[in-house]
Amino acid sequence: MKRTTTTTAKINDIKHRWFVIDAKGVTLGRLATAASAILRGKDKPIYSPHLDCGDFVVIVNAKDIKATGNKDEDKLYFTHSGYPRGDKQVSLGKLRKTDPVRIIHHAIKGMLPPNKLSDRIITKLKIYAGENHPHEAQAPKVIKI
Repeated sequence: MKRTTTTTAKINDIKHRWFVIDAKGVTLGRLATAASAILRGKDKPIYSPHLDCGDFVVIVNAKDIKATGNKDEDKLYFTHSGYPRGDKQVSLGKLRKTDPVRIIHHAIKGMLPPNKLSDRIITKLKIYAGENHPHEAQAPKVIKI
């Protein structure tokens, strides 16, 4: 009888590639799901949930991300300093003007699992508000979403 075996990925087998995603006119949720799948490595046949087998993702034009509906006024981002009355809330529209990188970072971080591995995975995400990025030497492949 022939037995089938399952092989798991080893750390030495994993090759990290680089990808560029242009966020101009792309919906925030669609961008975040595509980027988080690439960061985790779920698009690879050697995917293992306990290893960091994902790729690097560079997102450009973060300031031109699209939000559907009335989210520019209705969607709020909360932070708290830990002190009494230390809560702050900022709308998506205001955050887009001040720090558009934080919008995409927050969305992608929320789609990663809440464990120690996600802290290592999120470091492979590079987000830039404009078109220019310093990662041309890695020869990243452009992905269209």
